[in-house]
This record gives sequence, structure tokens and C-alpha cells, in this order.
Amino acid sequence: MNEAVRKSIAVFARPFNVPGFGETLPAGEYDIETELCSPPNSMQPETWKASVAVKLHPREFHPGLARTLTVSLADLDDALAKDKLTGKELAEFFLEEMLSDSMVRLVMEADGVSEAQLRNLYSGGGASQAHKEAPDAAIAGELPTENSPIQAAENEGMPTQGE
Repeated sequence: MNEAVRKSIAVFARPFNVPGFGETLPAGEYDIETELCSPPNSMQPETWKASVAVKLHPREFHPGLARTLTVSLADLDDALAKDKLTGKELAEFFLEEMLSDSMVRLVMEADGVSEAQLRNLYSGGGASQAHKEAPDAAIAGELPTENSPIQAAENEGMPTQGE
């Protein structure tokens, strides 16, 4: 069996919980050891097993007692993502992550989608925002649909109603 251990640090800005552990863990830095084990001669990632060990802070009433919590990588990632939100809505968090990706920016440019259009889409804004973005078109009587470039990109390659 091939094994790889990776050590890292997870930083939580506020107290957090992980599923299956009945204790709220305090904010702070946590040493993390991720061990990835692949069965011999197995190249399929679905057969690999990951073990994530979180070194917990000592309790006040047992300061010398070292504790380690084993969690799934998905549960740890979920706890870290919730901590990063720090009050933001989940859609806003994902929007910021998406807009920081250079590939997403290139696709947006190729499809003629602006950052303002995406922000409007994810904020639940209506056609009024689209009018603000294209006042010349509105004056000329060419009212754009609020998300037409986005919808065109999503429907690219799909048969039209006349086909």
C-alpha cells in the first residue's frame, strides 16, 4: 500500500463543529495530518482512502492530555468553508471564489458576460439592474434580457425551437 502523509495547519477564526463530534471546538490554529493510502497497483482514486487527523487543543481541566480527532476530509473542508464565510451568504462566498478564478474570467470575456451581470444574477436582482447597465439600449428601445449572455452560453450547442 502506498502512503503519503501531508502536514498542514488549519486556522479557524471562530468556534466550529464537525459532524459526529459532540463538542464545539474553539477558534485557533490546528495541526492537521492528512494521510492518503492507495491500495497496491491501484490507479483508481475512488479506491484510495484518506484519513485526516486534527490535533485538538488541550482541555482546561486536563492540560496535559493530548487529543486527536479523526474526521473526513469533506467534513473538515466544510467546517473551514463555513468559518471563511464569517457572516457572508454562501452564494456570495462562491461568487467571490468564482470571480477570482482566471479561467472563469476568460470564459466570461469570451461569452460577453460582465462581473456586474453575474453579481446581479447571484444577488437576485431584476431587470432594473440590466436597464442601469445598458441605458443607451433602453433609450433606443432595445431592452436586453437581464441575463441573455449567460443564458446564451448555457444553451450553446442546444437545439433551438425551430430545429
